Amino acid sequence: MKRLTIVMCGACLAAAAHAEKVVQIHMVNADGVGEAIGTITASVTPWGVLFEPDLQSLPPGLHGFHVHQNPDCGPAEKDSEMAAAVAAGGHFDPQNTGRHKGPYGKGHLGDLPPLYVDGEGNATHPVLAPRLKMSDLNGRALMVHAHGDNYSDQPVELGGGGARIACGVVK
Repeated sequence: MKRLTIVMCGACLAAAAHAEKVVQIHMVNADGVGEAIGTITASVTPWGVLFEPDLQSLPPGLHGFHVHQNPDCGPAEKDSEMAAAVAAGGHFDPQNTGRHKGPYGKGHLGDLPPLYVDGEGNATHPVLAPRLKMSDLNGRALMVHAHGDNYSDQPVELGGGGARIACGVVK
């Protein structure tokens, strides 16, 4: 009986380890990955994946927030110039919809609700991604963009939230 209890407890610990991921987020620019600004904790809920940010030093306001395809926050060339976090690729879109429809639409699975940053530069309000599973995050990047997201690819400065300003690799 004691052996069965130990096996069950081991299974519980394994399940708990997959129920939450803590992602360290860094500022990014065309020169590379910069200072750490906090973490985002992703956890499983009956309604989808909950993202709980604990971030500092961001510009106040609403920001585009997404799961990006590649686990890399480094700069890469875009339009013949180096740009921040382009190595992360585009928004996670496993069905290849090519559509930017927001967290409740039938487009990119990586479209998340906007991230709210208060007047002191802190992001602490959780957001829920109803279509995501925790397994969708494996080997991806979480991205914070410079502007709010209009869930369209136009205009360029708002489509997807514009420039990439902060990023973290999901491990």
